[in-house]
Amino acid sequence: MGGPIISLFRIYVIKTLRKASLPMPLDNTPSSNQPQPWEKSYPADLRWDSEIPEITMVDLFEESVKKFKDSTCLNFMGKKYSYKEVGEMADRFAKGLQDQGVGKGSKVGLCLPNTPFYVVAYYGALKAGATVVNFNPLYAEKEMENQIKDSDADVMVTVNLKQVYPKIDRVLGQANLKKIIVCDMADALSGKEAAGFRAINRLAGLPLVGKKFRSIGDKKGVQPVSKIKKDKNHLSFEKMLKSKGKLKPVEVHPDDIAVLQYTGGTTGVPKAAMLSHGNLSANTQQATLWFTGGKEREKQDKVLAVLPFFHVFSMTAQMNLSIFTGAEIVMLPKFDLKQTLETINKEKPTIFAGVPTIYKAITDYKDVGKYDLSSLDVCISGGAPLPEEIMQGFKKLTGIELVEGYGLSESSAAAIANPLNGEKKINSIGLPLPKTEVKFVALPDETTPVKYQGEICLRGPQIMKGYWKRPDETEAVMDKDGFLHTGDVGYMDKDGYIFINGRTKDMIIASGLKVFPRKVEEAILKNDAVSDVSVIGVSDPYRGETVKAFIVLKEGKTLTAEELDKFLKDHLSSYEVPKLVEFRDSLPLTMIGKPDKKALREEEKAKQAAAAKPAATNAVVAPKPKKKDGPKPS
Repeated sequence: MGGPIISLFRIYVIKTLRKASLPMPLDNTPSSNQPQPWEKSYPADLRWDSEIPEITMVDLFEESVKKFKDSTCLNFMGKKYSYKEVGEMADRFAKGLQDQGVGKGSKVGLCLPNTPFYVVAYYGALKAGATVVNFNPLYAEKEMENQIKDSDADVMVTVNLKQVYPKIDRVLGQANLKKIIVCDMADALSGKEAAGFRAINRLAGLPLVGKKFRSIGDKKGVQPVSKIKKDKNHLSFEKMLKSKGKLKPVEVHPDDIAVLQYTGGTTGVPKAAMLSHGNLSANTQQATLWFTGGKEREKQDKVLAVLPFFHVFSMTAQMNLSIFTGAEIVMLPKFDLKQTLETINKEKPTIFAGVPTIYKAITDYKDVGKYDLSSLDVCISGGAPLPEEIMQGFKKLTGIELVEGYGLSESSAAAIANPLNGEKKINSIGLPLPKTEVKFVALPDETTPVKYQGEICLRGPQIMKGYWKRPDETEAVMDKDGFLHTGDVGYMDKDGYIFINGRTKDMIIASGLKVFPRKVEEAILKNDAVSDVSVIGVSDPYRGETVKAFIVLKEGKTLTAEELDKFLKDHLSSYEVPKLVEFRDSLPLTMIGKPDKKALREEEKAKQAAAAKPAATNAVVAPKPKKKDGPKPS
């Protein structure tokens, strides 16, 4: 939507804003030869300038398969696979891809929920020399078609669930897409569960019964499978794993593109960040250093993965990190609160990654006391800002301090994080990961440039090569020094900890004054009656934009707009206090549970468009008066 003219306009605006930015002090750009301001706060067992070897994701995977071959690698609803088994499956799948003509330069789409299929197909495609393209299984058909065309996907790997497969089948033949590899969900289940799943699906439309099936079903608990066509363009994943012959070695380099990760980026237009093998392996190593200090854990970790692997945060912080460290990945196809708690209680995971809404759901669940959460050792929060009351509530429940991290698709995920062992400052996203540099660029029309305040810019081995087929958009976010302009605005304190105020594109300009939604949201959340809040700017004929808050109240609590206004006078400047307040039962969320402000903005635009239309009327129109004779006006 919007078309090329709008996209070019956005690029022009970003370039103009960058040129308009006031010059920063010369020493604002970090130098690797000088001590960095954040190094003094680094964990005692870690150095910021730690060595990050440049390796491929294929090398990383193969090394782990050899090192941890007898350890459990994947655990899907009770069915387990060793590292050796996963390595052999990835080799056979890669050979099957080669038999279909897939090699260097090919694009293999993955449109899968969290299952063993995803892990095997991901590393198998990389071993065949191909580039992985991540697809969200919940995309609308048109979104699928657009991404297939943009990415030049040759092959798509998907699952036979009715919620996913038909959309892929209908776009087969679009652009380069000539083949679909279909995984049978029953093949991922153990014998008894597989038989039960197949039996239920023969009776289409009935709910999937049993605790294990809860995260496979749709909103009504129903998830029948689709009938798969049998021709040369529809291939069985299971048959691909029976490919004969040996895999032909492919020369893969750290600079080769491993993944096309689609994102709205800093201009809001969906585009693919080109993440190289070197980017992803570096980020995996950085995250490992940060969360382990580079030391092997005393016993094998179990990582509970409920965030979807097709999202960059989960791909790095759950899948790749687990493979690199030899952890066992306990997978669920999607987040279901009760099933997640049951899985923690039974499987005893030690590491968990989630978005703030997941931690809030766990903390607020009335029966949470029935489940043993004591096995959890490291809990990472990312994907969205972590409100203080969620952090404190989870700590009170479990005794664990959530470790908030920050990153983007363009940074292979992780770039900044609070230390696992060390001070975690409230509302801070933490310190730059090893080898990651941060600088701040002054915003346009700032009267005085401040060295450590402005737009946050990142440089490091995990930063993308650019946007796929979009050199102009790449130029709009990457400066001549190799820094990625994130679009996030914040500052660094004297100890090197970084704080975010908001995003440049979310920033509200009300009567010429800047308002950052995150600051307003944090103030509103301090009110005991508020459970959740989202703040956006809406069009206003007088102020240009005005601040609107969408608020969800805690059960049994009451709050009026007038009471909120009075409460906020001690927390915000008068121009930051919302002029419009809407109380709702819930707020829209994205696939991984991030606040969906785009949906709220679209709602408001629709309301304003409807209000601008002339109202229908049943009034009787008076007849025109008859002309009277007389002199005509001169």
